[in-house]
Amino acid sequence: MSSSVSSPSVPARRAPAGSGAGTGTAGALRHVLGHLLTPLLMCVGMGLAYLGAFHAPAPHDLRVDVVGSGAGAQVLAQTLHDEGDGALDVRTVPGREAAVEALEAQESFGAYVPGAKPELLIASASSDTSAAVVEKVFTGVAAERGAPLKVTDVVPVAKGDPTGQGVFFLLVALSIGSYASVAVIGGAGAVLPLRLRALLAAGMSLVVSVIGAVFAGPLFHLVDEGLGGVWAMAWLYSAGILLIGVGLHTFLKRWTTLGVMVLFVMLNFTSSGGVFRPELQPGLFASLHAFWNGAGFVEGVRAHVYFGGHGLGGHVLVLALWLLAGVLTMAAAGVAEARRRSGAVAGSGAGRDAGRDTGEELEEELEEAVAV
Repeated sequence: MSSSVSSPSVPARRAPAGSGAGTGTAGALRHVLGHLLTPLLMCVGMGLAYLGAFHAPAPHDLRVDVVGSGAGAQVLAQTLHDEGDGALDVRTVPGREAAVEALEAQESFGAYVPGAKPELLIASASSDTSAAVVEKVFTGVAAERGAPLKVTDVVPVAKGDPTGQGVFFLLVALSIGSYASVAVIGGAGAVLPLRLRALLAAGMSLVVSVIGAVFAGPLFHLVDEGLGGVWAMAWLYSAGILLIGVGLHTFLKRWTTLGVMVLFVMLNFTSSGGVFRPELQPGLFASLHAFWNGAGFVEGVRAHVYFGGHGLGGHVLVLALWLLAGVLTMAAAGVAEARRRSGAVAGSGAGRDAGRDTGEELEEELEEAVAV
């Protein structure tokens, strides 16, 4: 006779409520969807900024001169002013020398010398697009009088920058190097003392500015002289961005990249005057041109390289004030971090926060920094 022994049955183990692959996937999906908000905001912001600033350039209060003091010059100036309906600010100057002086001081963007052989004086180094608008206007004026128009560029751009927009693209390179460095220092360097992060920011601004000087000088010959001054303004510009960005990271965390892009891409490139000067742009961007750091750099380089330093002090002051804003932002970040440390609970919580900063935030910020 054989007998069998049955082993006791073991109840199946149930998964804890709320766990499982489905729940994990849903959580991950919510996480991704939450972070997709940032590129959507970038898309909306870039579209509003770039299209708002560049899609329909039109002159307003664009200063041009008519050379001459007689009745004919006065009538022509008044006629152009009235027909322009606010597009042109037409004035008369007594002679060609006075017209050249106004162009070299960037007080005007064109000067028409009437006569049997009319001549138009421009300064393309001030703005190639503004010069093109002025040339179009006065080509029509000369054609009405049956005479070909001679165009004389009294302040031409460097041979290495035939479009006159090389300084703007140099600004783009400096900006990307600066705000991408903010993502790295703010993310990977979040566990470092603020003083060390500030030193990293200062060091990166120096490296970025040297790269910019190489681009401007020996590599692409965007400028023929004054390279030392271009480098100095590039350093001021880059240092301001880096210090502001690293300081803001203390407060904005993963939103820092978006914040820096709003400040130094969306509002900055569009108001810099590198493509269109404020006289060809809508009111918001024309207003920002007076004090934004990109405009300070672009106009500062123009003043230094092409216009004998006229107005340079004001542009350097703008860059210096943005650098000061960066120093103050870093100081505010230091106060905020000291308060957090004094009120933080010691132990694993602080370790988890540091891990999050050095892992997840770094990856997210670097992805967002290269999105443009």
